[in-house]
Amino acid sequence: MQKTVLIKRLIPAICLPLFLFGCASEPVPVAKQPDQIISGEVMLRESQGIASLSERWKAGKQLVDKGTNMVNEGEAKVAEGNRLISEGNKIIQESEENYKSIKK
Repeated sequence: MQKTVLIKRLIPAICLPLFLFGCASEPVPVAKQPDQIISGEVMLRESQGIASLSERWKAGKQLVDKGTNMVNEGEAKVAEGNRLISEGNKIIQESEENYKSIKK
């Protein structure tokens, strides 16, 4: 029992210097790899991929613009249609009231 208590007291005393020694030591340097030289074929392949992405982006942008224009035109037509319906209902109501007044 006394050995266990003694060991428990010695563990922090032993671990603290080991921890400090580990923190104080210099880190192991990592070897830096030299930059790779890019070949003309790699540059050409990458630029073709970027050009393809650019063309795809342009096509997507054109679709968005076309869709936006169609929505705006559609909303204008809906507004005009609602105005015509409102005007037509007003004319119908006036006609019915005039008919009722003539019948009396």
